[in-house]
Amino acid sequence: MSRVLMAGRRPRLVTAAGVLGLLSPLAGCSSASTAVEACMAKQAASATSGELAGTYVGEDHAKGATITLKASDTRTGGTVTVHNWPTGDWYKSELGDTFDGSGTWDVVGDTRPGEYVQVHLSITEPELFLRDHTVDSLSIATDSKRTFLYEDDDPDTCPIFRLRMVTSRRG
Repeated sequence: MSRVLMAGRRPRLVTAAGVLGLLSPLAGCSSASTAVEACMAKQAASATSGELAGTYVGEDHAKGATITLKASDTRTGGTVTVHNWPTGDWYKSELGDTFDGSGTWDVVGDTRPGEYVQVHLSITEPELFLRDHTVDSLSIATDSKRTFLYEDDDPDTCPIFRLRMVTSRRG
């Protein structure tokens, strides 16, 4: 009889331990950047076009995608070129799942405490994409060695659409 009780308790202990293991990382998430910092780098509160200029390659769900940001001398942004970029539902029937394109980019966002800057893309080739009809807003994470651009869709998990800088255009 004791074997049956012991056998019956093991799954409960394992289940309880598993649930606690899953909840423990969430308990430490006191800010939106915690999950981002755990898998990439710290969310950027500020960034210049010169710091962000370069080529980025996709990781995880962005694998195969690349984005190249070229800085402008006259504004906070410049020109952008994308390859294998996600099309979005509106243009899939016309362009397929991904496309190659170009346009412009800007650094946008507040510099208030707790606010983070983003890169806003305006894709105009192969045609003008309307806002939110492709990935057109990317958050920034950076540390002393790495810079990432990512889609910030769930602050409690590591972003699955992220790109890592591989070639910097910094002077």
